Amino acid sequence: MDNFRKNIETINESKASLFGKDFLLSWDKTDAELEMLIHVAEALKNLYNNNISTRCFETGLAVSQFRDNSTRTRFSFASAANMLGLTVQDLDEGKSQIAHGETVRETSNMISFLTEIIGIRDDMFLGAGHTYMKEVAHSLEEGYNEGVLPQRPAVVNLQCDIDHPTQSMADLMHLKNYFGSLENLKGKKIAMCWAYSPSYGKPLSVPQGIIGLMTRYGMEVELAYPEAYDLIPDVINVAKQNAAKSGGGFKIVNSMEEAFKNADIVYPKSWAPYSVMEKRTELLYANDKDGLKELEKHCLTNNAKFKNWECDAAKMKLTKNEEALYMHCLPADISGVSCAEGEVTKDVFDKYRIETYKEAGFKPYVIAAMMLSSRFKDAAALLNFMKDRNTKRIYGI
Repeated sequence: MDNFRKNIETINESKASLFGKDFLLSWDKTDAELEMLIHVAEALKNLYNNNISTRCFETGLAVSQFRDNSTRTRFSFASAANMLGLTVQDLDEGKSQIAHGETVRETSNMISFLTEIIGIRDDMFLGAGHTYMKEVAHSLEEGYNEGVLPQRPAVVNLQCDIDHPTQSMADLMHLKNYFGSLENLKGKKIAMCWAYSPSYGKPLSVPQGIIGLMTRYGMEVELAYPEAYDLIPDVINVAKQNAAKSGGGFKIVNSMEEAFKNADIVYPKSWAPYSVMEKRTELLYANDKDGLKELEKHCLTNNAKFKNWECDAAKMKLTKNEEALYMHCLPADISGVSCAEGEVTKDVFDKYRIETYKEAGFKPYVIAAMMLSSRFKDAAALLNFMKDRNTKRIYGI
């Protein structure tokens, strides 16, 4: 349990606190808060691996609201809630009064009487997902202050139009584990690259989350995409500011090969251009099905011009010692497997498949850490209590 003790010492020394706070955007949190969160997640993982129960709620709900499809994040949220002792209840808008025009303020309060956490995924509408989460948070605050709610549930962003913090924090934990420490990330080059996909309309939040977070740790972040496949300008500015503050670097190029050159980490991932997502949002709001079909046709045709933006063995040879770490949020579009032509070739993906699974495996602990840190004032004391209580997670082992 040496690593556990080091985690607790670091949490105590940081004096950071996320108690009573939502987790909506990673760049809204201080460096100390993010590092504390990582150590809480690592401590939880240590306890779990040593068959020690991390149950800290006797009752309570963790409400999930997924406005888009999900596998990894949905199950990570459920796993995290269960690990802490909460029961997951999915808010299905089609089976609720939301379909009949119930307001966000009313819904937020009605689902929260015995709720501790609300996790929301809303990444379909550019300019709407993050705004919706803030409205839910404001409604909860209002309900708690007016005595309607006995506690103020914390809101966790499970992916919005701007950021995907549970993914980027899991990625950061993976990098910390792979390279040995956060300090060892300083000076490492990560290539966050657009990659070809035969599908249309993938959110911007993963690449934005990566450039918004990794620039805080002194990394050389290189963002690569074909011309016109840019991201939200405000997030680009966040990355530039973070890089200047941390002593790292941030650069935009229009060549996958240039980004891969001498990279320590590569992250080839498809996304839709910022301008396309703006237009798509307008059409979705207008329920213009014909317009959406025409936009999709145009975008797929344009995507097809860049089929050479594929992570293959030749490009991997351009990386540091020809052995850069390949990362992906999954599921990847694998050429010859899940599609004819896609983001990554089968040989490259197979080589790093286990590492991508390990990368995904940090997400339940990140989400659990967000839950625990937001609902308990002294995370270190609670973690120590769990260890000393020594309740077996599985009896007979």
